[in-house]
Amino acid sequence: MIMDETLSNVAEKVKRFAVIYVVDINEVPDFNSMYELYDPCTVMFFYRNKHIMIDLGTGNNNKIDWEIEDPQELIDLIETVYRGASKGRGLVISPKDYSTKYKY
Repeated sequence: MIMDETLSNVAEKVKRFAVIYVVDINEVPDFNSMYELYDPCTVMFFYRNKHIMIDLGTGNNNKIDWEIEDPQELIDLIETVYRGASKGRGLVISPKDYSTKYKY
């Protein structure tokens, strides 16, 4: 619910370069195995029907599977992905390192 709230807060601010879709993995089971969607909250990025990976320092470059409470932090991530994807990159580097060593 925290991530849903953050996504709804930033949807209006990023509407010029991003669209946010909510997908219920129970109603679209084809995505579950294809993108390994098992967590209750997963954020993925696509640009022109291509999955864009993002290096967050966590080892999993395919998706974000934790909640981000700060709307500006999420806007920065979305903007970074957009800029990298529009230049043709399939993997972009996050502006912030989310590895566990910085969380404690």
